[in-house]
Amino acid sequence: MSVRHYTLYELNTLVRQTLEIDMPGDYWVEAELSEVREVRGHCYMELVQTDVLSALFPDGGRHGGAAPVARASAKCWQTRWRLLRPRFEQVTGQPLRPGMQVLLQVSPNFHEAYGFSWIVSDIDPTFTLGDMARRRQEIIRTLKEEGVFDLQKELMLSPFARRVAVVSSENAAGYGDFCNQLADNEYGFSFQTRLFPAVMQGELVEQTVIAALDSINDELEEFDVVVIIRGGGATADLSGFDTLALAENVANFPLPIITGIGHDRDESVLDMISHTRVKTPTAAAAFLVDHLLKTWQRIERAQESILNRIGEQLRTEQLRLAGMEGRIPVIALSVVGNEQLRLRRLQERLTSGVPTHLQTMRHRIETLSAAVMPLVERRMMTERHRLELFEQRMKALDPALLLRRGYSITLKDGHAVRSAEELRPGDVIETRIEKGTIKSIVQ
Repeated sequence: MSVRHYTLYELNTLVRQTLEIDMPGDYWVEAELSEVREVRGHCYMELVQTDVLSALFPDGGRHGGAAPVARASAKCWQTRWRLLRPRFEQVTGQPLRPGMQVLLQVSPNFHEAYGFSWIVSDIDPTFTLGDMARRRQEIIRTLKEEGVFDLQKELMLSPFARRVAVVSSENAAGYGDFCNQLADNEYGFSFQTRLFPAVMQGELVEQTVIAALDSINDELEEFDVVVIIRGGGATADLSGFDTLALAENVANFPLPIITGIGHDRDESVLDMISHTRVKTPTAAAAFLVDHLLKTWQRIERAQESILNRIGEQLRTEQLRLAGMEGRIPVIALSVVGNEQLRLRRLQERLTSGVPTHLQTMRHRIETLSAAVMPLVERRMMTERHRLELFEQRMKALDPALLLRRGYSITLKDGHAVRSAEELRPGDVIETRIEKGTIKSIVQ
């Protein structure tokens, strides 16, 4: 029997027709986005389903190696995407991005030339919103279990917080607004700002913000406070600030961190665990200016209080001096009288005591003189005997006495020669004897 052969086109057509007959309707499918891109107004998605291990990694789609059990491509054509996109972003507060869990209404589509894909006709944003809320609650629960959720709130912002480390996108309008707000504050306060650039939307938020915080930590003594601000007025794509790793870094950071990355209705996990959360970059600048203003006002109140206290003390002392002024003459007369009486008594004691004291000292001197003379004579006799002994010993050591006994002294260059090894052939030596000197040349 012969086996029928199909062309590829014929076989693909058969697949298309089978799908159209057996799967004619729409289906709601839960999946995770592994890739999202827009091309000429159309939205192209790559869908993936991972195994149950993915639930252990609520980190925006990075599953640490969890293997996918299903993959598929999906497309949303321009006419439909133009309606679905704004509704999804309005409800969820962010655009579609890789890592999101989505609920899509799809229909199968198989094209002979381009293969299989799902055609998206609707997206349920409430499903994604619920998954985002679940992940956020999981991060919050983990932070509380680790005991770091309120660490930032326990830090004290320096009353003189002027040295500001800014984490933001370098070209963001919000960063410029923040710097201008600080520089042009109405009180003339001076702030020092330094930018640590980071990506403030998309998948690189976590990585770059953590890197910026690490750089700040290397120069911790140079700053009083850290400000994380997100430029522009868009409220979408705040998901990058809802990651566990970034939250843990912020919670454990040793300096107070102020966040200004959203608006009233958008509160990220980063906002929850930061020291202070404000709405916008300009609000962050206003907060720092107001904080320094409160410090200045406290200083002014303290200064005023000190001046008032000094004034009260001066008035009290003036009254006390005025009261003492009237008593001074009476007190002075009493003091002068007492001192005059004391001086007279001292004079009488001196007059009566000096002759007696002189007599006592004279007797003491006579007694000492009588005792000293025998001691002096005995000491002089002892020293005289010692001198006689020194004289005898000096005479015994006289070199002339040795020469008279037949000894001689050999000299070289005026120094006594004690060993033949000190001499060399040709040296002139001098030999002294009792009567005369002999000069010789060493052979």
